[in-house]
Amino acid sequence: MNFLAHVFLSGDNHDLILGNLIADAVKGNQDGQFRKDILKGIQLHRAIDSFTDQHSCVIQSKLRLRKEFHKYAGVVADMLYDHFLAKHWGDYSKVPLPVTATQTYMILTSNYNILPPRTKVILPFMINNNWLVSYAVLDNMQRHFEGMARRTTSRTSFDSGMERAVEIIKPDYKLFEKEFREFFPDVMEFSNNFIKNQ
Repeated sequence: MNFLAHVFLSGDNHDLILGNLIADAVKGNQDGQFRKDILKGIQLHRAIDSFTDQHSCVIQSKLRLRKEFHKYAGVVADMLYDHFLAKHWGDYSKVPLPVTATQTYMILTSNYNILPPRTKVILPFMINNNWLVSYAVLDNMQRHFEGMARRTTSRTSFDSGMERAVEIIKPDYKLFEKEFREFFPDVMEFSNNFIKNQ
């Protein structure tokens, strides 16, 4: 799951949303560094990722992508699933996507002083290009995949091929979409139970 899904699966609690959004940039336990519900959001993010990686629909999506993207198949699948969530947002949320996006950017900016460095770097790009809303259109995803490809190459010198993701996805688009639609109610239930029971 990528940014938008992690926001949605956090519910209405701003600290849960914040923790869920910064989790990939936070290493280790971090007890004492963040407020209680931010820590819970970090734990929720990791639990969602684990659940997602083991779900049969996600496994099928990643297997279809592995030939082209190898170890980055999961990254492509995560971003593609965010696209489907944005595209079908009205089926899952009563709050319009632009409202959720604006609220999310506000949560991040109002907590800027405690954001990890990695999150501070991407935040201006996220806001200025309205990432969360732009995910809804597949052609917009081209720019996001190109950005991921550049960042991957600069960090690892490995050609991920992600700049070709939209082209590769299109022939099996409906199949990926079906897998997302089958998967998402399951991760919603999982996340709701995690939040209630923690």
